[in-house]
Amino acid sequence: MEIKGFWAEAAAAPDQPAVIDEAGSVTTFGELGNRVDRLSRGMRARGIGVGDTVAVLLPNGVDLLALQFAALQIGAYFTPVNRHLTGGETAYILGDSEARLFVADAHYAQAAREAVTTVGLPADARLSCGPIDGFGDLAALEAGPAVPVEDRTAGSMLLYSSGTTGRPKGIRKPLSGLCPEEDWQPAVAGMAAMFGLTPRAGVVLTAGPLYHAAPNQFTTVGLHLGHPVVLCRKFDAAQSLALIERHKVSWGFMVPTMFQRMLALPGQQRDAYDLSSLRAVAHAGAPCSAATKQAMHDWMGPVVFEFYGASESGTATLARPEDWLEHPGTVGRAVPGMDVRIRDDDGTELPPGEPGLIHISGGPRFDYHGDPRKTVASWRGDYFIPGDIGYLDKDGWLYLCDRRTDMIVSGGVNIYPAEVEGELLQHPAVADAVVIGVPDEEWGQRVVALVALEPGTTPTQEELVTHCRSRLAGYKCPRQVVFRDRLPRNQAGKINRIRVRDAYLASLG
Repeated sequence: MEIKGFWAEAAAAPDQPAVIDEAGSVTTFGELGNRVDRLSRGMRARGIGVGDTVAVLLPNGVDLLALQFAALQIGAYFTPVNRHLTGGETAYILGDSEARLFVADAHYAQAAREAVTTVGLPADARLSCGPIDGFGDLAALEAGPAVPVEDRTAGSMLLYSSGTTGRPKGIRKPLSGLCPEEDWQPAVAGMAAMFGLTPRAGVVLTAGPLYHAAPNQFTTVGLHLGHPVVLCRKFDAAQSLALIERHKVSWGFMVPTMFQRMLALPGQQRDAYDLSSLRAVAHAGAPCSAATKQAMHDWMGPVVFEFYGASESGTATLARPEDWLEHPGTVGRAVPGMDVRIRDDDGTELPPGEPGLIHISGGPRFDYHGDPRKTVASWRGDYFIPGDIGYLDKDGWLYLCDRRTDMIVSGGVNIYPAEVEGELLQHPAVADAVVIGVPDEEWGQRVVALVALEPGTTPTQEELVTHCRSRLAGYKCPRQVVFRDRLPRNQAGKINRIRVRDAYLASLG
């Protein structure tokens, strides 16, 4: 099977749809390819070279994809910033990534202005889609001819994944030095094999944000395969079903919260849509209950795939629909080229059925940008340790017990308690705080903060939540604040969040 890739598709089939937005507006492969070439030339004219970083604060759309493909054919790193972050959070990413160019959408003007002011980004390195004070127009970057750039070399994504220290860490993979076509071939061919995809024979739905690894990868793989991408700005259950029917969508990526919202629609409404075009709906990123998964199989048929991995490692295991039905609860078996082992804290391999730390080998090498200690701690020889607990059965099927024991996964989004705790502790009335994730039927988990107060203070729950919202993206903030006289720290000052969570749930009965 020959996979020609995005640039070849843009040249060979310029009139074919590449991106279709939720309103039905179409950008063809030729139009997108021309924008990519103009943007690449514009980046080079502004001094963006191999190893430099281009960061964007943009909604799902053609602008983001064009900038991404442009950066990735001139050897640059590309960092899509979570559009829900505050100005301070965005500034940290711009500074840490050493961004040489920043493009923001006018919808996020306040955060963008605060971020560039904080890091002192030069005026000629700021561009916007729509007017933002102090930013130039993105159109100026693509004013040149739509001619392919010379000396093309592959860049890489530089995605940020929060760490338990509370600061996001950039996952930086070394540049391959290959031309773009050679660089992306293995990943695209691997995904095509996993989900039964063939060139020019499919339509992909992207309902998740492109600043997350999986939705971004599924979208770009679709374009490399010559598949039109139906691109939503945000997920809406009924709208997604209508788009699947209208555009005969055959595959895509979702998180379990999306499953919950579709299943929550009235049965008559759900059944009104023709979903017979679907061949593969992949999910990952959050635990999915067996009941939800079975309900999806009963409704959509045997099209629901699950994979396990990390932004750092890529896909490590895959459970096809028939695999999950035969082994309920599994997240799959190692895909070709990957090896999964279960070991204890000392590195001793554990027998089937015994939970321990998951170790993954076969994915790309990477480091956490600017944090060599975290990088070293995440590797044991050739094996990456994502921090998840699981076990293998005797046939090699992987089952998860807990995902990064401190991490909260809400709606498929990772939330790290230390970051939220750090902001709570900035409030003058808060003496101590611990943040946990508790089960939530729709979101998978919701954020709850247990707080001990300074003597004589009486802040309300609303006051502390508002305090967090002024400093953090809304999805990270507690849904509930529970006041305690004291929190159970040991003599070393540490706290076991799992025990705190279990005690809190037990108190609820």
